[in-house]
Amino acid sequence: MSTGPAEHVASRPTWRCRACGIAWPCSAAKLRLLAEYRGDMPGLMVHLVTLREEAAQQLAGSGSGQPPTDLHRRFTDWVPVRSG
Repeated sequence: MSTGPAEHVASRPTWRCRACGIAWPCSAAKLRLLAEYRGDMPGLMVHLVTLREEAAQQLAGSGSGQPPTDLHRRFTDWVPVRSG
């Protein structure tokens, strides 16, 4: 799939951004996800928790010692939560 400029997507199994090289989701990826899931924050959370679990398994297998609390902060703490 050709996308022109590099997209800010995760490079597995390192979970670094393919475009900018920082820990994914980077700021650009977060903005894209927020726009994509506008009006469906529960759906975004389900998506991110699924990815977080995949990342935890892959990073644990790589011997990086990534603590789960860091993955929680990295993958889900930034999602805005609105109380009804």
